[in-house]
Amino acid sequence: MNMKKFSALLLALSMVLSLAACGGDKNKDNGGTDADAPANKISNNLVFSTGGDGGTYFAVGGVIAQHVSTNTDVKVTSVASGGSKANILLLDSGDAQLGFSQSDVMAYAYNGTSTFADDGAITSFSTVANLYLEAVQIVTCDASIKTVADLKGKNVSIGDAGSGVYFNAIDILSAYGLTEQDIKPQYKGFSDSADALKDGKIDAAFVVAGAPTVAITDLSTGKDVHLVSIDKEHADALIAKCPYYMTITIPADTYKGLDGDVQTVAVGAVVLAADNVSDDAIYAFVSDIFEHTDELSHAKAKEMSLETAANITSVPYHPGAARYYAEKGITVPTK
Repeated sequence: MNMKKFSALLLALSMVLSLAACGGDKNKDNGGTDADAPANKISNNLVFSTGGDGGTYFAVGGVIAQHVSTNTDVKVTSVASGGSKANILLLDSGDAQLGFSQSDVMAYAYNGTSTFADDGAITSFSTVANLYLEAVQIVTCDASIKTVADLKGKNVSIGDAGSGVYFNAIDILSAYGLTEQDIKPQYKGFSDSADALKDGKIDAAFVVAGAPTVAITDLSTGKDVHLVSIDKEHADALIAKCPYYMTITIPADTYKGLDGDVQTVAVGAVVLAADNVSDDAIYAFVSDIFEHTDELSHAKAKEMSLETAANITSVPYHPGAARYYAEKGITVPTK
């Protein structure tokens, strides 16, 4: 090789190395990581996967995302999704960094059971905060349906196939000695269920969300809405078998036209984070929520408390969340 070719080769090599070095800021331009963040840790532009656009996850997630983005250096974008299981799969794939989940579904995922039996255990996420309780609401426009037992032989929406709502419905039917085969199951999300009830295409629907739920509120403006209670005997039997449930009362004034308070069961509405989100980002996210709950423009903000937020034991907490709770004198389990 003559000297001219050798010099040209060295020049080309130096240009390649220079371009590679210039590419070091690409992640920051895309919002993936900050220069000061630990290697491979996402610290900004977080996608918050919530739930269907007629549910409480979507509404609460949007309020939180806007407040955090406005008042901290962490930018959060809330998006609609298929709910708990879909959110956990999105966290695992890297398509979301934050997500809502029912407290029972996150335990299924972490242990690879129930709705995650075929997927296997997913452990790439951590708990951020248990925000509020999600009531199991059995909605009907048929006044003759007064108990869960009355659902036998009826067209009943039990949530999207494989969703958290689906497994809650199966649990509750089972408590009353019924199976999926004892009803005419329909697999619909909140908004589609409300539309089907409005049009008389189904007799009842299971909705698991914070009450009031937008889809049910909208339905009650044009139809007589009834909620089916779960009596104490069956609720106690359910909780003995599935301890992640707890009893809850839905006040009569929650929806237009209710005859009285409704007794039912509930699970927790929990925010999860992918493990590759930076501690500082999650710390900022959690602290913004609990230092400013009075500024969050949703009724569920009144139910948020540190005690509830830190009461999850099935899945360890993200270190950034644990740091905030520790400052408040609360110790939570971490990985």
